[in-house]
Amino acid sequence: MSTKFIELHLRSHIVSHGYDENNKEITEEVIIEDFSPKIIAIDRIKSLSEKYILTDYTDGRWIYWEYKESFEIVKNQLLNL
Repeated sequence: MSTKFIELHLRSHIVSHGYDENNKEITEEVIIEDFSPKIIAIDRIKSLSEKYILTDYTDGRWIYWEYKESFEIVKNQLLNL
């Protein structure tokens, strides 16, 4: 089976590095002014909210990406693959 991809316009994001000894999430916020097109493998996508798309990253980290497209457009793209 071949990997499927989706193109989105992404900018600022939050990297989740895991949790500390008190079970508090360790995050790093990256602020980027302009959206840029990115191609994301569908199997990396964990969830979609009205503001963020959550994807997995290296070494067990996750990234919450801010995306430009509307929630309905992205949802429909994912559901119609």
